[in-house]
Amino acid sequence: MYSVIATAAVHGIAGMIVKVETDVTNGLPEFEMVGILSSEVKEARARIRAAIHNTGFLLPPKKVTVNLGPADVRKSGTGFDLPIALSVLAAYGFLQSEACGETLFAGEIGLSGQLRPVRGILPMVLTARDHGYTHVVIPRENEAEALMVQGMQIHPAGTLSEVIDWLNGKRTLAPGPINIEETPREEACVDFARINGQRVLRRACEVAASGMHNLLMVGPPGTGKTMVARALPGILPRLTEEERMELARIYSVSGRFEERKEHLYERPFRCPHYSVTATALVGGGRVAQPGEISLAHRGILFLDELTEYQKPVLEQLRQPLEERVVRLVRVSGVYIYPADCMLVGAMNPCGCGYYPDRSRCTCSPGDIRRHLRKVSRPLLDRMDMSVEVPRVKIGELTGEGRNESSEVIRARVEGAVRRQEQRYQGERFRYNSRIPADRIEAYCPMDSGARRLIEAAYEQLNLSARAYHRLIRVARTIADLAKSGEILEAHMREALLYRTMDEAVWR
Repeated sequence: MYSVIATAAVHGIAGMIVKVETDVTNGLPEFEMVGILSSEVKEARARIRAAIHNTGFLLPPKKVTVNLGPADVRKSGTGFDLPIALSVLAAYGFLQSEACGETLFAGEIGLSGQLRPVRGILPMVLTARDHGYTHVVIPRENEAEALMVQGMQIHPAGTLSEVIDWLNGKRTLAPGPINIEETPREEACVDFARINGQRVLRRACEVAASGMHNLLMVGPPGTGKTMVARALPGILPRLTEEERMELARIYSVSGRFEERKEHLYERPFRCPHYSVTATALVGGGRVAQPGEISLAHRGILFLDELTEYQKPVLEQLRQPLEERVVRLVRVSGVYIYPADCMLVGAMNPCGCGYYPDRSRCTCSPGDIRRHLRKVSRPLLDRMDMSVEVPRVKIGELTGEGRNESSEVIRARVEGAVRRQEQRYQGERFRYNSRIPADRIEAYCPMDSGARRLIEAAYEQLNLSARAYHRLIRVARTIADLAKSGEILEAHMREALLYRTMDEAVWR
């Protein structure tokens, strides 16, 4: 007998339909699986045999052939266990495969028949919906992420036996109450009202958040760089529905949806330790998985103590920062993960941390050069804004706090974002920092004073073409905060303030 069951495979953050075909015929007892399978998929034979036996079914000795099509696409992961088991049972005649026509199945099976969660359920369910399936059967632990997809009947199950009874009409599989509504922002997020002094840095953070610009903070230890970085999520604009679903897909395929589930409406803040490897930061591995830069998609990737990271690891960021995606090329195919994040870096200007204050700095000129060269010029060129973070004066540190709160700043940020959304309707980008170079003239009109200023800066500061365009994008954001349709000279001067510091330090 022959049967076919539908499931899905995940490639990057996208899914594709896979048909599990099973043929049972007379002959020497054999269980053969074909279709370019990874080791964990091949091992499903042993799990399925034991699970079917422990569920109470006795399979007569037959020749069993299972094909996972399309046969020219590599299949990996344990989510094929459930559809293979059901396809085998249907081919033996224990199930009517016609009942499975509008249903997609996914899940790992233990030897006892227990269903276990798998990665990538969200893109699988989205793929099922796009291909006309109306029902999805999944492990109960994957219920929350599957319920994010509207217009689908989700049927969570705990065991193989429950799925068989549901297919035979003996029971229902209904989702339980899952609360995925918006939750308050984390209390651990630092409020800008608690940050005294650092007026220039506070303003720079507002500009960076308004246009999603990359930001580098340079200053001696203990001046508040890390504290300010942890306050940044509190002033970022709220996630759109499209951004929220895109983030959920990334966390789903990486197996980290549970840690993201309680904060679906918050932009991610990732802060990997400087011992992180290139694979963990950018992505990769034997089975290509998203890295920290993809987990920070639509949010912040904070690299504290930037010069302590291995230089080859930092250089891996150059291409993703420019293209906003990570392309992992493997023999089995090309895996594409989104990487559109705001990079925030913090570093000391030298090994001891006090340069250029020669009354405290003990580093030789050679030591300072070696320290700064840990951050290459090409990577520095990708930082839209560089801000000096000086030591806070005692009067600012101990004075009464009259600082603006994060909520007040975020209101201005969201106003600037709304102006960008209106301007870029119909475009593929949403923020000023993402304006393509060939569209800058159209979207960044300047008055004569601003144009003269940037032309002079281009020559005097020896800017690259990339730095020149990034400078204009920052000025466009400053103009949006000022509710100006045109970039004025004052806006360009402020943008230059956030660009000349790196020339002073890396001269």
